[in-house]
Amino acid sequence: MRMIPTRAASAALFNPQEALDQMPNSVLIIDKSTLEVLYANTAAEVFFKLSRKSFVGCELRDLFGNDGPFYESLELFQRTGITQRVDVLLDIGSLRLDQKECLAYLILSNLEGADLFLMEWFEIDQRNKSAREERLMMQARANKDLMRNLAHEIKNPLGGIKGAAQLLDYELPDPSLKEYTKVMIKEVDRLQLLVERLLAPQKKQKQVSEVNIHEVLERVRSVVLAEFPKGLQITRFYDVSMPDFIGDKELLIQAVLNIVHNAAQILEDRIKDGDALIELQTSISRNITIAKKRFKLALNILIIDNGPGIPPEIIDHVFLPLVSGRASGSGLGLTLAQSFVQMHGGFISVESVPGKTEFHIQIPYTSADFITSIDSRSSQ
Repeated sequence: MRMIPTRAASAALFNPQEALDQMPNSVLIIDKSTLEVLYANTAAEVFFKLSRKSFVGCELRDLFGNDGPFYESLELFQRTGITQRVDVLLDIGSLRLDQKECLAYLILSNLEGADLFLMEWFEIDQRNKSAREERLMMQARANKDLMRNLAHEIKNPLGGIKGAAQLLDYELPDPSLKEYTKVMIKEVDRLQLLVERLLAPQKKQKQVSEVNIHEVLERVRSVVLAEFPKGLQITRFYDVSMPDFIGDKELLIQAVLNIVHNAAQILEDRIKDGDALIELQTSISRNITIAKKRFKLALNILIIDNGPGIPPEIIDHVFLPLVSGRASGSGLGLTLAQSFVQMHGGFISVESVPGKTEFHIQIPYTSADFITSIDSRSSQ
């Protein structure tokens, strides 16, 4: 016989923090006297790209600046104690690269029986942001198909050209003419290597296992510091409580390495000056949406450098094949990184201003889905 829980039993099982974490709107609980943040829900973590621990000790001015329309509403709320519901422009430029201000619907309300108040808000233009993310995801999928088809179309003719050049090199009686055939063969080899890199995500045999993301980041850090032992500092801010997840460790190492190594190369001038900095951060997001799918848990990796920034004319295209901000770059590193992360159901985004570039990798904890997708790709 199935037992139906009583109202009292249901109340005993109710967890207010879990309820706040389920809310789609950002929520902070604030100390009235100090304006210090005591609690941030999952949506607030996602909004500021900060872990919950990072909010501890923050004051409102650390998040929203020192003045502006927000503080007018806050002052009225503090003076009257009446719940405020207003459209307000939030100053978030101190923590967010992608935007300086945010138009939001704000609610300020007292918490009964405590010297605390609740601040809740949601972005009015959230729909536009979701549309932008969806557009980027569709672009990335189209990228992958384009690369695969283009690589297959180029691969066979290259083999014929190389074979003909080798035969011609063998038959030429004048040794001075062989210099030209050697150039042909060398350039074909270079293009074949490029094609192999384009096909790498499709050809690589996946190795699925439990992955500790910090082991991945430490491997990347050691590789990059071995190449740049002087003038470059790579700092870490890890959430060590993050659980392992199911994935391909080698693919993830390559994805992160492509981004970090690219950042180190762009920091060449600062490395010479001895003040180049790359920062690695990890955190957890809960109840997150990626590509229109809702996930209970996702890991975040932030890769931040203090370089000159990505030129504005290419920042919307950096994940496209053959797009590079360096004259010597192949334009494939970020493309492959995006492909490898997408194989895990995740996504990479980037924001950049002079002096600070931030890559954000987000991967959901979807063990069963990932294994299924790997099996289906392997059988094709």
